[in-house]
Amino acid sequence: MIVDDHSIFRSGLRTELEPDLHVLGEAATVEEAIALVVSTQPRVVLLDVHLPGGRGGGGAEVIREAAPHSPQTLFLALSVSDAADDVVTVIRAGARGYITKSASGAEVSDAARRVSDGDAVFSPKLAGFVLDAFGAVAGEIAETTEELDRLSAREQEVMRLIARGYTYKEVAGTLFISVKTVETHVSAVLRKLQLSSRHELTAWALERKLL
Repeated sequence: MIVDDHSIFRSGLRTELEPDLHVLGEAATVEEAIALVVSTQPRVVLLDVHLPGGRGGGGAEVIREAAPHSPQTLFLALSVSDAADDVVTVIRAGARGYITKSASGAEVSDAARRVSDGDAVFSPKLAGFVLDAFGAVAGEIAETTEELDRLSAREQEVMRLIARGYTYKEVAGTLFISVKTVETHVSAVLRKLQLSSRHELTAWALERKLL
């Protein structure tokens, strides 16, 4: 799936991709991208970092909102930007790689295959940003991973939505579960993380850059 707000770029990339890659669809905005990922369940999404719509979070927002509903989908950021902040933000959100739009069709095709096979792929210049950003907080990441490991996958989904300000009813609708089940999960999350309220949960998630 190709996500970019410029139709000329989408059509050009589509023709440049190697023939063994089947494009399921295209999207131009955050909302379109989320809906299309959920409906088509692509293996790899070629995702621009800066997109209109949504809450202004661009490609990172697409990943955070769509990934829970399409667990087999992997995201490869493809952008004109090589700014460190853009790279780190989208990787923190869950992208498996980041390459610039200067890459050829063959290079993008190869990167998509590698991401599909489980590799992380970065343009050479960008790899340093990622190493610097994540190496500098290795202890913090290890601690956060240990805390998240206490939660089940469903509890992590509920935790992120509640921390973003969703109501119990909105969480229930998003995850297709009952409000009572949401309440049960929230209670378990707060107990396991030793927090006393959803406000503390939001602060906890923000501090660890989980939103």
